Amino acid sequence: MREQNRRLAWPLAAAAVLALALGTWVDSVQAAAADEYSTESAKASQSLLIGATHAGKRLVVVGDRGHILFSDDQGTTWTQARVPTRQLLTAVFFLDDKRGWAVGHDAQILTSNDGGATWSKQFEDLAREAPLLDVTFLDAQHGFAVGAYGALLETTDGGQHWQDVAARLDNPDQLHLNGIARVRDAGLFIVGEQGGMFRSADNGQTWAKVQGPYEGSLFGVIGTSTPHTLLAYGLRGNLFRSADFGDSWRPIELKTARATLEFGLAGATLVEDGSLVLVGNGGSVLRSTDDGQTFSVYNRADRIALAGVSGLANGGLLLVGQGGVHLATAQGADEVRP
Repeated sequence: MREQNRRLAWPLAAAAVLALALGTWVDSVQAAAADEYSTESAKASQSLLIGATHAGKRLVVVGDRGHILFSDDQGTTWTQARVPTRQLLTAVFFLDDKRGWAVGHDAQILTSNDGGATWSKQFEDLAREAPLLDVTFLDAQHGFAVGAYGALLETTDGGQHWQDVAARLDNPDQLHLNGIARVRDAGLFIVGEQGGMFRSADNGQTWAKVQGPYEGSLFGVIGTSTPHTLLAYGLRGNLFRSADFGDSWRPIELKTARATLEFGLAGATLVEDGSLVLVGNGGSVLRSTDDGQTFSVYNRADRIALAGVSGLANGGLLLVGQGGVHLATAQGADEVRP
């Protein structure tokens, strides 16, 4: 039964994107070894990347073969960090300009105290045979990571120790947990396989199962700038908004000039001006300026699979996914630089 479930594990979080690079993913898993560091490559910024975020003004991205790169000039040039893994990394989170964490396969958790320049391994569990898929911290000490087979890990000492607290969830089938996010003035929210939703109003000590609006996989969740408001997104362009911490949901219809968007959505960010940006397969870039009530849809001409997004200081976007990093305009088109 577990082997059958393994075949279902990969439509998780960015796996809709990873499917387009399956050969690369297999190579990454086979290359992993406990004491190996990520291979240095002049083309690392062009390899498969899954997550993107800010460490202060610095940009940090993670992805295939343990690659973590950072940029101090808004993505014009990238430096590859020395990272103690060759496993695929699936998500990255920074609490401030110094302290950050990344998660990935083999249930690995890495940490940095210098803005992503150097990394150390805090945790791994080879016996799980499954990835962690998202990570968030409430403060410098208290954080959570989620992943396949219902994995929910908690630390209360900055990651020196991680505890399995999956028993706090009403998840007897160990459905995959694909995303976790803070919701302003409300608490923590988790989404996952088969439309699974869980919320906590007490910093993750207790969790309630939420009756969601959708029975397909949800790949991610993001809180907006408005209290109690969040978006959950997943397969076939399914996108839902709640203004009451999950008590009720409204589907967001996504239409292009020709058709309704049906590409999977894999990543999201809240940029400095308060706009929400989501990305996914088929080069899809969605932007909302009304707190997620409506979205404009832009499909890039290259139709690359996108897994993550972060804002740039000039109002543009850093997109990551197939082909590595892509600098784009606020709408998602390739940025032209002198």
